[in-house]
This record gives sequence, structure tokens and C-alpha cells, in this order.
Amino acid sequence: MWLKKEKEMSVQKDFRYSIEQQKEKVFGKKPFLKLMSPCKLNHGILDFDEAQKKELIARFEKKDKSISFFIPASGSGSRMFQFLYEFLNQPDENNVQLIERFFNNFQDFAIYRILPKEIKALNLNENPKIEEIILYILEQDGLNFSNYPKGLIPFHKNGPFILNPFQEQVLQAINLIDSKVNVHFTINENFEKEIKESIQNVTRLVGKDVFVQFSYQKKETDAISFYKDESVVLDDQGDILTRPAGHGALLDNLNELESEFIFIKNIDNVQNYNHSKSSKENFKFLGGIALKFQDELHALRANPTLEQLQEMNAKFQLFEESSLHTFNREKILELVNRPFRVCGMIKNEGQPGGGPFWVEENGIVSKQIIEKAQIENSFEQLKLLVQSTHFNPVMMVCCPTDIEGKKFDLMDFCDESKYFLIEKKHKGKSVYFSELPGLWNGSMAFWNTIFVEIPSDTFSPVKTVLDLLNKPHLED
Repeated sequence: MWLKKEKEMSVQKDFRYSIEQQKEKVFGKKPFLKLMSPCKLNHGILDFDEAQKKELIARFEKKDKSISFFIPASGSGSRMFQFLYEFLNQPDENNVQLIERFFNNFQDFAIYRILPKEIKALNLNENPKIEEIILYILEQDGLNFSNYPKGLIPFHKNGPFILNPFQEQVLQAINLIDSKVNVHFTINENFEKEIKESIQNVTRLVGKDVFVQFSYQKKETDAISFYKDESVVLDDQGDILTRPAGHGALLDNLNELESEFIFIKNIDNVQNYNHSKSSKENFKFLGGIALKFQDELHALRANPTLEQLQEMNAKFQLFEESSLHTFNREKILELVNRPFRVCGMIKNEGQPGGGPFWVEENGIVSKQIIEKAQIENSFEQLKLLVQSTHFNPVMMVCCPTDIEGKKFDLMDFCDESKYFLIEKKHKGKSVYFSELPGLWNGSMAFWNTIFVEIPSDTFSPVKTVLDLLNKPHLED
């Protein structure tokens, strides 16, 4: 079954924020957060032994909750093949090494299977016609992968099947949930037909009812671009030049889901079906923690005392203990009436991106997921950044309802002041705009947040096509 909201199909002509409001963000005082310390194991990041994990997984498997999967999937696959283009335009020592690895392992890629015989033959000649093969893979006259969404690029081989991330995400959802499966993708609307057909190809085979929804990043959230002199940038048609306002714009899309639990991960963080066991078990593990936390919220509402809050905080480490004395009865009950998220965090082994930190604001030290752009460029703050031991969440279980199951308006729990400032080039000139608070950064600033360490094998992103040679993406 395919569901789609008509209002998301129409082009929004109005901006959510006026030109003056956006200009104030871009040229006003830059918003910074005050880091106190990185979250570490047993100091903001929870650790569970195997017996506890099994108990929490069992709790989840007995659940009686409606569940949806929310998977941002509008990103282009062009960056996966960037080194191929660079090799064609300007070969150098770096991209030549990458090209050698690509063609030395050419037959191991799922892409290879879908190439016509005459293109495969170009690689078997005594002098392989590398340029023709690359152009066939990338250009419109061939596979056109430089223009495709990443989710439509073939990632994996599984027996006779070739699977892309859309298909794998649906299969993993089916494998995780025994009841009705709801999967929501945010997509590039230009490829909706191809995406739908791709998913239908696998759902026909599994014989299980899957409800798939699509939505698009709303045009009204787009950011207006400015020159340094604060004038508005215009495109060749004389219209205001806009840019998508970052993944924080997807808070609108997330807000429209009605499920009690929402499982979130990125489209490219998917493993070959044969290597997906850890991802499935850890999603259940995080779901079990979410159920346990809900029980604690019930207890706190029944007894909204500082002692009860301290007991709950000792288990879930929501706040620095020194902050708890600021909570009176009214504030404790306010704490109960928030959405919450359980975030699976992996050890940082050199991945770019932000991480989990203790942040002080208005006298309260709580946990946030921080990007480098959110902190002041000072030695003290940067020193804390490099001390971080864990990476951004690789999977999240979100609860957008209160403890009675009534849905929150998630926009009420976003911190609008936590936007990002961006500089890009347009026709050789610097242009400036603001992105909305990141989906798991400022957009969830006022959620109750639980960080949990999970294994690194739950994280297998594909930034370049060569990442598909890593074990999680191989058939064996």
C-alpha cells in the first residue's frame, strides 16, 4: 500500500521564514553551545552486559506498540563516484590508486552484474577501455548513477538477487517487526516511480504486507542565499536563489508520523542481508530500553519528587547530578511530558561528524548531539571536541507520544536558535545561508535523551563506492 500526502506534492511558494528573519540569522550573532565535557561510557553513555541486553530484547519482542521506520533517503549518489570523475578530468596519484582498486575488484560489485555484456567485455581487453566503462556507469546514456539517489544504487548481491538500499531497508524492517510493517522514506520526488517499482520488486517476493510512505523536504523550509553585503542572491531567471535547509527540515516529515515508536537510520547505513543480524538485535535492544524508560516515566509522574528523579537519573543519566536540585515538582512533571529518544552510539574510530556531549544552558547540564559548527572556535572548546570517544547516533528509537500514547507536536521541542551557518560558492562568489537546527541536534534539543553504546558493526555507511568492498556489504 502506498500513501502520500497531496500537500507534499505541491510546490510551496512561501518561505516559512521571511527574508528579514533569514538575513538576521545569517548576519546576526552566531549561535554557539557551551560544551562542559564529552559524554563517555558510564558518564552519559549507558553500558549493558549480555544478560541485560537479552532481557531488554525479550521485553521488546513482547511489545504492544505501533512502530514506523523513518529513513532519510533523498541524498544523491553522485559523491559515491566522485573519484571516477576526478580521474577522468585530472588523474593524479590519489585517484589513480582508487581507480586501480575499483577495477581490480570490479566483479565483486553488485553494479557489475547489471552491466551489459559488451560493457563488461571492455574490461577484459588487453587494454581495458576504462573511460568508456566509467562513462557508461555515470552518464545518462548508460546507468546514469551520477544522477540517481544513493538509495537506488545497487549495493549488495544475495544469491541471484541484486539489492539497493531501499530494498534492503524494507527487508530489514520486515525481519525486525513481526506485525504490520510501516516504512517512511523521505525522497527526491523526481525518482518516486523508480523507487516505488524497486521496492515492489522485493515485497512481491516476501509475501508480507508492507505499508510504504514517501514524503519530500518541503520547499517552504528552503534557505535564502545572501551575498556578503547582505543582498539577496538571484538565479539566472531573476528568482531568489534558495538551498535545502539541511536535514533539520525533515522534522516536519517526522512530525507527521503517528506511530508510538519511530526507528531512524540513514539510507546508506544498511548491511548485506547476510550481515544484518547485529543491526536487527541492537534495534530491538534500543527498543527494550525505550519501553523500560516509559515505565520509569510512569513512576515519576505518580511520584514527582526530587528523590524519584534522582533514582531515574541514576539509571539513564539524563542530566548531570549537580543540575537536579534545580528541578521542582512543576519542572519534573514538565520533564515527563516530553518526547524521548534512545540513541545507539558507536566508538569514534575516525569518522567525520559530531558526537554526544554534556552541554550547559541556563544552569542545567544535559546531553546533546553536537556538530563542530555549533561550538566556538576556542582552544578550550575544541579541546573538549577532540576528547570525544563516541560518534553521532547510528540508529535511534524515538517516542513522539506521551506516556498515554497521545502524540506530541514535535515542533514545540525544537530549539530554533540552534541553526547552522553555511558558506558556499555560487558562480565563483561566496554566498551565505542558514540551515535549520539539525534533525538530531537542535531539532531534538528539548527531548529526553538516552545514549547507549552499541557495536560498531551496526554502522556501515557508504560514502564512496569502494566502501561496498567492506565486509558488511559482501555476500559471504
